[in-house]
Amino acid sequence: MLKDKHIAVYVTGGIAAYKSLGIVRALIKQEAIVQVIMTDAAQKFVTPLTFATLSQHPVITDNFTPQTSPDDFIPHIQLALWTDLAIVVPATANIIGKMANGIADDITSTSLLATTAPKLIFPTMNTDMYDNPAVQKNLQTLQEMGIQIVEPAEGFLAEGMTGKGRLPELSVIMNAIENNFTEKKLAGKKVVVTAGGTKEAIDPVRYIGNRSSGKMGLAMATVARDLGAEVTLITTVDAPLAGMNIIQVQTASEMMQQLQDVFPTTDALVMAAAVADFKPLHVADQKIKKNDDEDLFTIELTKNPDILKTIAATKNKQFVVGFAAETQNLLSNAEKKLAHKNADVILANNVANEGSGFGVDTNRITLLQKNHEPTTWPLMSKIDVAKKFWDFYINR
Repeated sequence: MLKDKHIAVYVTGGIAAYKSLGIVRALIKQEAIVQVIMTDAAQKFVTPLTFATLSQHPVITDNFTPQTSPDDFIPHIQLALWTDLAIVVPATANIIGKMANGIADDITSTSLLATTAPKLIFPTMNTDMYDNPAVQKNLQTLQEMGIQIVEPAEGFLAEGMTGKGRLPELSVIMNAIENNFTEKKLAGKKVVVTAGGTKEAIDPVRYIGNRSSGKMGLAMATVARDLGAEVTLITTVDAPLAGMNIIQVQTASEMMQQLQDVFPTTDALVMAAAVADFKPLHVADQKIKKNDDEDLFTIELTKNPDILKTIAATKNKQFVVGFAAETQNLLSNAEKKLAHKNADVILANNVANEGSGFGVDTNRITLLQKNHEPTTWPLMSKIDVAKKFWDFYINR
């Protein structure tokens, strides 16, 4: 996909600069032609020689570096014209501010200002810096300008804090890069994806839920969007995803209502949400207090609506996909679900197995469809699972 594509990698002065080495290496493996540009601050973290060795091209560090060709005496213009995709990784608050306000005072900012090719930035910084209203305003400006922004990941930061600001994993980064060269094979299709575990209230404080992180559903929605589909994501989890209609819900009943509204005009429904089978029959108006005289407390449960079965029963042209998250008898339970739910496909996984449970970034899927033998896919990232599924859907 990236063979012979001209990708300009702008490395700015954040601690995550060293991770950009892995990105350059991955691009070279895919046979892209990579030109690295480094700010002065970036060179304090990693030497230009390291990037030059990996990219197989000299690194551009300033507007006045002697060029190898008499035609590139204006390096920032020549670089801008050469570029098929410009990525800024890591993107510090400084370069974000410059890009948002048209400041051009070094080779990085002048080249980016002159570049008309698509731009992709990866904000990476301290959590408090990222949350600063000035930075958020600049990011909003960049988004309005059509510049692609990939949200930073959460986790342990260089200064010892835990929060949002980390560079995303390489698979996420490469997926965002590849999306710029992806054929929009789902253009014109309307896709609905559900994600996350539903939450059924016991009282104003407590609820019955499950361990679903929503990662599989978010991956399904992200890849469908990248392939050009018009995506509606109905989710119980925070979903900072651009380019789709996001509807937040909590309970199974709320999810059912939203699905009933959008399903008639849908081409494909992916029910990746982990819907609670039961909910409390009675919800307390106030927090239930512990009684020191009683060791047992009983909550009476009633069945939730079977969303997949109910929605699939009304399908006309729609392609309906269900998930079967099991802990035992994977195939037999998934086959029962396929037979009884009126779904076109069931994607089954054993959540008790390492690497395919809740909250992890990988999954091992078995795809079941009527009149076909089950197909088991190897363990792979959830993004790659989503890519494989949508490829199956397109070519079915």
